[in-house]
Amino acid sequence: MLYFLQQVLNGFHSSALYALLAFGYALTHGVLHRTNIAYGSLFAFAGQTMILCAVFGYQVLWMTLPATVAFGIGMAFLYALLIGHILARHVLAPLASATPNAIVVVTLGVSMVLTELARISADTLDFWLPPMLSTPVVFADGGGFRVTLTVIQLIDCAVVVATIALASLALDRSWVGRAWRAVCDDPLAAAMCGINVPRVFHWSVVSGGLAAALAGILAAFYYGNMSFGTGLIFGLKILFITAVGGYNTPPRAAAGAAMFGMAEALYSGYFPLEWRDVAMFAMLVALLVLRPSDGVQTKAI
Repeated sequence: MLYFLQQVLNGFHSSALYALLAFGYALTHGVLHRTNIAYGSLFAFAGQTMILCAVFGYQVLWMTLPATVAFGIGMAFLYALLIGHILARHVLAPLASATPNAIVVVTLGVSMVLTELARISADTLDFWLPPMLSTPVVFADGGGFRVTLTVIQLIDCAVVVATIALASLALDRSWVGRAWRAVCDDPLAAAMCGINVPRVFHWSVVSGGLAAALAGILAAFYYGNMSFGTGLIFGLKILFITAVGGYNTPPRAAAGAAMFGMAEALYSGYFPLEWRDVAMFAMLVALLVLRPSDGVQTKAI
């Protein structure tokens, strides 16, 4: 029983990361209505940027550990903001009315550029952060087995829950959320009602990118490293997860992603790890096939 409880607690952390990524992806997809392959790469790029800048600050600028961590976080968000701005204004907006294949091809190219930028910046080397806030917090103890989560895991979960809760509240009760839903439903009608559709489109893409960056930073802090191919795997998972949970409802997408993260953690605890991704993708495909259509028709800006 304690072992099962440990796997459930482990699932909370992975569920939080997936939920934040799915929430941000749904924000962008709601106004774009196209598949954004670059989203996962932005997640990995932000994590790698944070690690590289933290290493640079510590080894070259001789910063203290708290200062270099803050420097890495700030640079990761700055790069994510810049990339989100470029994507929104110069990549996605001109192609928003194009065929879906055009968006897929272009965002795949962006994904490759981000991956190669991270690899070249790191000189194809793996840099690791030192263990931080890794003190275990004991939830249960019995028979020599302790059920624990580390401090960094608890902080990650708290940050994600607070972020999603505040963003969901803003989407539900503010004029920003009403404008976003109007543009998602019918951008032409929204423009006729006086909504600045390009501005809503822009901040939706940028906000989704910042959510991916936050998830990348939290993941990098916990794992200590971010490989160059991580973005592709996470991007594909989020694409499938959000399709199951619902593209046009970020909180529902986040809830579906959280359930996926819990299922993945439980699988990791009881079944062979080398088959985990195969099993998870097979489950997502099955859910997509069996999921009833909600009858929502997508529209391009």
